[in-house]
Formats: sequence, C-alpha cells, structure tokens
Amino acid sequence: MMRSLTPLDKGEPDNTLQTNVTDTVQTNATTPALPAPLVRTPTKRRKPTLKWEKRLWESGHRFVAGVDEVGRGAWAGPLTVGVVVLAAPPCRAPAGLRDSKQLVEEARERLFDPLARWCTSWAVGHAGPEECDSLGMTAALRLATRRAFAQVPEDVLPEAVLLDGTFDYVSPVPAPSLFDEEDSRPGWTPAVHTVIKADAKCSTVAAASVLAKVTRDRLMRADADSYPAFEFDRNKGYPSPTHQRALRGYGLTAIHRRSWVYVDNLPWGLRRKTDER
Repeated sequence: MMRSLTPLDKGEPDNTLQTNVTDTVQTNATTPALPAPLVRTPTKRRKPTLKWEKRLWESGHRFVAGVDEVGRGAWAGPLTVGVVVLAAPPCRAPAGLRDSKQLVEEARERLFDPLARWCTSWAVGHAGPEECDSLGMTAALRLATRRAFAQVPEDVLPEAVLLDGTFDYVSPVPAPSLFDEEDSRPGWTPAVHTVIKADAKCSTVAAASVLAKVTRDRLMRADADSYPAFEFDRNKGYPSPTHQRALRGYGLTAIHRRSWVYVDNLPWGLRRKTDER
C-alpha cells in the first residue's frame, strides 16, 4: 500500500512539526525556557524636588528645614550635620543639585556658593572624634544637630523638618543625659518628618547634604597637611587602603576615633573601649 506524501517529501516546510516542537518546549517543565534577550535601558537618576516641602508649606508651616549628616562611617574626623531652611515661595534650586553622594567633589564645590545664596538660612554643626568616642554616635549625632540649629537665626527657625532615613535625631530628648549640652533652643519642638532617601528626593535635604559634605571635606583637606601619609585630602577619613596602611605603619592620629573596633586590629593599637555609652 502506498503511503501518502508528506510535506517533507514534497520539499515543503512541515508547519505542523514546527508547531509541535515549539509547544513541547513551552510546556515541558524539565526544559528551561530560553531567556528573553537583555535590553539595556539607560537609567536616569531622579532629581530632588520641592514636593515634600510644598506639602508642609501648604499645611501652614512657614519655614521648612532639610537635615542630613555626613561622616558617620569615617574612622577619622568629625561627624557633621547640615541644616538648610527654606521659606515659601523659594527661587528655583541651583542647577545640578543632587544628593552629595551622587556628585564628584568638583561638582559639590561648584554648588556650594549658589546653594548658600539659595537658602533662607543654613548652618553646619560638628561633633569631634573625641566626642564620638565619649558620647557614642547617637548622642554625638544629636549634639552636632543641636550645634547646627543653634546657628540658625531665631526668626527663621523651622516649624517642620525633613530628615533623611528613619531615625529622628532632631527632636529634643525627653530625658537628656549628663553628657548633653544645654539646649540652646528650649521649647522649640518642630514637626519632624523622616523620609527614606530624602537626600535624593527632597531639595532641602539634598542641599544640606552638599553643604555639610563640602564643609567637612574642607576640614579634612586642611588636616591632611599634618598627616600626609594618611591622604585625608583624598579619603576624607574613610577607610581607604592608603588610610589603613598608614594606620598600621604610624598608628592613630589626633583626629582618629579611638573607640571603634578597627583599633583592636592595629599592631600596637589601643584596645576598644568596653564601656559602650
């Protein structure tokens, strides 16, 4: 009996066979499907805006402040907090404003003067390395913040504050410790709003981060001449390879934080304090 000719016998493509094979690949659980081709799309960093600030102005707050800190993870140098106060309606923010971590040093320096003119008021406060050691980082952060707000003129003290992160280190502590400085703004209790990634979202917080970063960087560059092996002008007190090598060769300087765990690993270093505060 003669069989009928198939499409392959006739030299034609067998669409039925192709469909069946395709269906098998898609439905067979033991055979992984081929991944879709990767298409790289350019990512655009979002600019900070005044959206959060406008909400607070519209709710009745005349002066709004953005607050951010720099230097918390450094091994040397101060812990620094920047404050930027803005009143409505503000002028347009200087072009190029971003979170300080997204900007190279030259861009931050260029922005410094325009930002200082743009703000209604601004200030930077510091807690030194010895205060970071004796008080602990949380109390030192509050101390630097109080010192920054102490420089803000009383007639522009903000009624509301935008703060990067989830931890409120601006509101007064209900029960201050013996180590706390006297509050220079007694009775001042602004409404504090913590915003995750506020330094990338809120213009006042981004401005505070730039002003604080530039101020602290300038201090570290000034100290670099006294400790050339550490290259503080380049690493700003953070644990770069050069900084770590210099520590093993020269030991601690006068601007190092001595209670941190890295001190335990120095050849002849001081032991880390066990009485954590």
